[in-house]
Amino acid sequence: MPIDYTQKSYWLNSYGSYTPNPPVTGDITVDVAIIGGGFTGLSSAYFLRKAEPSMRVAVLEAEVIGFGASGRNGGFAMTLFGLEPAVTAMLFGKQRTIDAHHYCERAVDLVRDLIREHDIQSDFEYTGFLRLATTEGYVKRIHHDLELLTSLGATGIEWIDKDKARSEVNSPLVLGAWSEPRCGILNPAKQVRELKRIAQASGASVYEYSPVSEIQRGARFVLKTPQGTVTADKILFATNAYSHLIPEIWNKQVPAFTHMVITEPLTSAQLDSIGWQHRQGLEDARNLVHYLRLTADNRIAIGGSDVSLAFGSDMQRDMNETTFEQLENNTIKLFPTLKGIKFTYRWGGPVSVTLQMAPAIGMVGDQRAWYSLGCVGHGVAPTHLNGQTISDLLLERKTDLTSIWFVNRDPIAWPPEPLRWAASQALLTYLHAEDWWYERNMK
Repeated sequence: MPIDYTQKSYWLNSYGSYTPNPPVTGDITVDVAIIGGGFTGLSSAYFLRKAEPSMRVAVLEAEVIGFGASGRNGGFAMTLFGLEPAVTAMLFGKQRTIDAHHYCERAVDLVRDLIREHDIQSDFEYTGFLRLATTEGYVKRIHHDLELLTSLGATGIEWIDKDKARSEVNSPLVLGAWSEPRCGILNPAKQVRELKRIAQASGASVYEYSPVSEIQRGARFVLKTPQGTVTADKILFATNAYSHLIPEIWNKQVPAFTHMVITEPLTSAQLDSIGWQHRQGLEDARNLVHYLRLTADNRIAIGGSDVSLAFGSDMQRDMNETTFEQLENNTIKLFPTLKGIKFTYRWGGPVSVTLQMAPAIGMVGDQRAWYSLGCVGHGVAPTHLNGQTISDLLLERKTDLTSIWFVNRDPIAWPPEPLRWAASQALLTYLHAEDWWYERNMK
């Protein structure tokens, strides 16, 4: 029995009528088969067809378009790569940190430009971004990240002091903020289904309810689905947080489930009480961040605070009552004037986490097969540009995109269960402990 995907997020629940495409039936032959119909898979299909209009491209989605992370996230098209700049610099060096930042800037611009070019209806607002400091320790952390990036040549980011920050977001917790104009907010379910539209308009085929149960590798690839097979010269694993379920790439990432709640629409008086007139996307500086945005009808959607981990192939960790309650309480702590507001929907979904907290695009065996994963919850913009990068890789073209350092970077492997679960728990415990230290004197 099909899963009721309308219950998987507020975005999917409020989307309205949607008719999925039929599944694969019979035997199909294509040049490129893409496993996964999210931002990565659909943007890859679009860019492949744009570059080579005669190429036969098929996208195989196991459920419906928008079922995975692409239909459940917060909808931030932002420049953050991985966890934060200081972590990236520590693990990969300063030059790679600024290269990744520039890549993500280009990714945000691409999202904006695609939306304008194709009249994508996803409630996109190019509003900018504020990274809020809510303790003195977080003030120092943000200053450190800001100084690191600006020393490497990054522009367009500035620190704003408490008074200026509170004039933007009226909260007693705000002590200052990283301010960056290059950020947009969108409805992710609408965005991914609009990507389906433009991918199909370009000539790609999209199949839903077509999980790939087996891949046979020979002179060509044969992908088996419940009602048919797809034979392809090349394949892309655009599976992100579901990649541990695939034998070929099972150890490159683990899923971590992030959770969100959303309020009823705010009244004019409530909006006035919290400021936020410029509607920026908001995050704080925690490891386990809070991320907030306003919707098109002026609801507050807030996510983060904690994550849930799963063991083995379990992907049923969307719901966490404790985290939902934390998020609702956190909203009122940030905006005390909203005390008594009703929260109308709760949901969760998986993000893809590599052991080094950074994205990776790589080959599976040879250049006929590629994967993309590990955006650590900040993948809305990068996945769109990754689609263009992957298109170049599948077409065997050497470009400035294919030369970026996290292409063909082999991530440190996660161990098998139960060590995988133990390692992810240990990492989560450390992140919790560091957040506690920063917030130990917070009222």
